[in-house]
Parts: sequence; structure tokens; C-alpha cells
Amino acid sequence: QVQLVESGGGLVQPGGSLRLSCAASGRTFSSYAMGWFRQGPGKEREFVAAISRSGGSTYYADSVKGRFTISRDNAKNTVYLQMNSLKPEDTAVYYCAVRTVAVPSTNPYTYDSWGQGTQVTVSS
Repeated sequence: QVQLVESGGGLVQPGGSLRLSCAASGRTFSSYAMGWFRQGPGKEREFVAAISRSGGSTYYADSVKGRFTISRDNAKNTVYLQMNSLKPEDTAVYYCAVRTVAVPSTNPYTYDSWGQGTQVTVSS
């Protein structure tokens, strides 16, 4: 089973930027699609972004399109989420997840392993 550890969360002012990282264990990271999800206070977990195993295909929720960028470095077993122009409504716990197939999905129930989450708070 792939183990995932997120980092990079914190407190940022509206309009600011953060970069989240998700480090994965295991030698098969490059075979798997990865996704980022978030769960705000009192809300259900929602899709944010996903990336194919090669990094050649990426997908975004409409709410973050143009502001967030997902990327991966298979040599470092790490996936990133660059978040720019942050808004208060982006406040949430952010989770990375692995899907043990090549093609990503927006459906959280199709992901096999999850990290522990990292808190992102956007506030002045």
C-alpha cells in the first residue's frame, strides 16, 4: 500500500500563494494517478485537481481552474499543488490521494490511499 504524507499548508492572506507537497512511499509511484481533494468546515470532501501517471493530463475543479496547478516529479515520488490567488473559500484541509491505475478521476471513492491532510487557512 502506498503511504502519503502532505506538507506545505498554513495561514495565508487572501490573494496569497501556497505550494502543497505530497510525498509517496513505494517504487510504483510513477504507475499511479494522483489527486488532490479538500474538505472545508461543515462540507463534504470535494475534488480539487488530478494528474495522470505521466503528468501529461491534468484535471481541475471549476472553482480552482486558472489559480491552482497540479504537477508531479516521479523521480522524487512527489506530487505538488501550487495554489495562487487564494480566497477565503479555499480554506479547508487538503488531502492527496493515489489511484492505483494510470487514469485519474474526480470521484474520491475511486482512490485507494489517502494522506493525513494539511490545513490551509486563507484569512486576513
